[in-house]
Amino acid sequence: MSVVKDKVVQFHYNLTDADNSVEETTRGGAPMAYLHGHDNMISGLEAAMDGKEVGDTFSVTLEAKDAYGEFLPDCEQRIPVKHLQGAKKWRKGMVGTVHTEQGLRQVTVVKVGKFMVTVDNNHPLAGKTLTFDIEIMGTRDATAEEVSHGHAHGEGGHQH
Repeated sequence: MSVVKDKVVQFHYNLTDADNSVEETTRGGAPMAYLHGHDNMISGLEAAMDGKEVGDTFSVTLEAKDAYGEFLPDCEQRIPVKHLQGAKKWRKGMVGTVHTEQGLRQVTVVKVGKFMVTVDNNHPLAGKTLTFDIEIMGTRDATAEEVSHGHAHGEGGHQH
């Protein structure tokens, strides 16, 4: 079954930067799942997966604009430390998540105070050329609920 709109796609990946340093991988765990054609994946990767078949393995190198975006200078913000999720004690350079109107967002800690923390709102991989090594593990028709919610449910997808 091909990767087309309204299919739930499961895949494994290794993500490397321009220095061939592995930034992320799903190997050794469950594959990632997403609903194709619903902007649940970075644009360049979703475009590269379109039309692929189960069992296909391929690599795609994406410039920053097609991955996590260009690095934006002066993208820092002070927020209450209680809104930062991912650790109990924060230090400069750590990555956490915050809830935004667009959903969860990864941020990098710049400065920690007693009650407030300064974060960089750029994605930690913003501004980087990235290479994804992909293996398509499975595809299936999305349920009506998944399509109406706009994301995959179950293992590797969104859990309700």
